Amino acid sequence: MGQLDHKTALIAGATSGIGLAAARALAAEGAYVFLTGRREERLEEAVAEIGADRATGITADVTVLSDLDRVMTIIKESGRGLDILYANAGVGSVGSLGEITWEEFMSTFNTNVGGMVFTVQKALPLLTKGSSVILCGSSIDVKAAPGMGVYAATKAAVRSLGRTWAAELVNLGIRVNVLAPGATKTAALAELTGDPAALMESLTTATPMNRIATPEETANVVVFLASDNSSFMTGSEIYVDGGHSQL
Repeated sequence: MGQLDHKTALIAGATSGIGLAAARALAAEGAYVFLTGRREERLEEAVAEIGADRATGITADVTVLSDLDRVMTIIKESGRGLDILYANAGVGSVGSLGEITWEEFMSTFNTNVGGMVFTVQKALPLLTKGSSVILCGSSIDVKAAPGMGVYAATKAAVRSLGRTWAAELVNLGIRVNVLAPGATKTAALAELTGDPAALMESLTTATPMNRIATPEETANVVVFLASDNSSFMTGSEIYVDGGHSQL
């Protein structure tokens, strides 16, 4: 018996990194998982890894409203409601004040904030009483991060939305919490700069536990927030960052 037997989950942004690790972890605990991402080939690989009997992949971009409508229609037509929503899709870019371009600003906010707003809003009719909504934040929302100001601002917005939605949905029996990872070993992190080794070294040094996380460590917290073990939690933010934001 798994913690999430007979539950259905949607993971937005599940083709790699923390999203894929979360999809694997939720499925391992018994949930049926719907995965979304922009790369069809990567989705097919993820579904094959988890098992076609446990997962469905849907090619979708969270900034395209018609894509989100199609995702929700597929879930509805499967005869399932949603018990778990992990809004994980996001992008990041590096640029200090004076270097920020309008295109990068809009892309980052449209994906990390706009994409999350409309993913949750369009999923709302499918969310069951007792369901768990998990928003992907970041420990950078409370830290000064030169060169990452726009990204950090999007994650501060996510934290604010999490509080507001928790208050708005509590009477419907829907919990909303924010998961805030720190530096994690993912391809997206390595691609942020032209010198991944130097970036990893600096992030390791800045983390009190003197290492960065694996995607699986963060995925374990996704399972906790998705399960009844967190049944009395809403409006919270959990930092999974080796103490970086707290110490």
